[in-house]
Amino acid sequence: MNAETIKKASQVYFTLLKEKVIDENSEHFQVYFEPDVRQTVLLLADESGTYIIEAPKRIHLVVQPTGSVFATNFTHMKNKHRQVETKKHFQLMSIIIMCFLASIDRNQAAKVRTKREGISYYALERQVNDLIMNWASMLNGNPRLGEEERIDMKEAVTVWKNMEVDTDDYGIKKGNRRTRIGLIAGSMRLLETEGLIVILDRDDIPKVIPRNELFERIEYLYHDYDRYEMFKKLMTTEEDEHAEN
Repeated sequence: MNAETIKKASQVYFTLLKEKVIDENSEHFQVYFEPDVRQTVLLLADESGTYIIEAPKRIHLVVQPTGSVFATNFTHMKNKHRQVETKKHFQLMSIIIMCFLASIDRNQAAKVRTKREGISYYALERQVNDLIMNWASMLNGNPRLGEEERIDMKEAVTVWKNMEVDTDDYGIKKGNRRTRIGLIAGSMRLLETEGLIVILDRDDIPKVIPRNELFERIEYLYHDYDRYEMFKKLMTTEEDEHAEN
């Protein structure tokens, strides 16, 4: 491993750290695939607890869930993103994001439709509400539901059911994290910050358009995690399954 290889690999890796994704138009894309450079970048990623995803037209850098020097704890997340207010709201935001991912990660038709039309905040609110009401019904028969999966479903149901859907004043609504639409807006901003979605019509009825980067992240990373598939199954209501079939 010579100095030139280390220099090239460092440039590629630190560009990935900054940009999170580099595509085929980047000067670093072809450099990455030089065998010695690629091996060095993979070594840097492994040593720092990060992971490289090689998609056909893009290279992604993601943080491994454990053992990474870049791992984000709740306190750091709260300081970085003002919309993350409490741990119970953070859990609910995670459920919202997973519900969104489950709705687009079904079949090719669903992917094409969401890439073309997007999903409005209000449509997503209905999906999350259907899910939470389904959980509430299931909890009546099994109060310990979710414990095995380490999900506090009771807390999620309680918090969600006690939140207003909206406020009368749209100007207040956009920044109100204590309404369902406000919490959904905050959840989607987390994905937007990572460059995984585009948010359109912010001043009217906002809707989310998934970017190719998100579909690649799902295909090349999330599908390898059993816990993701388990969560996705939990996010699917009987109505969802019927509609898809």
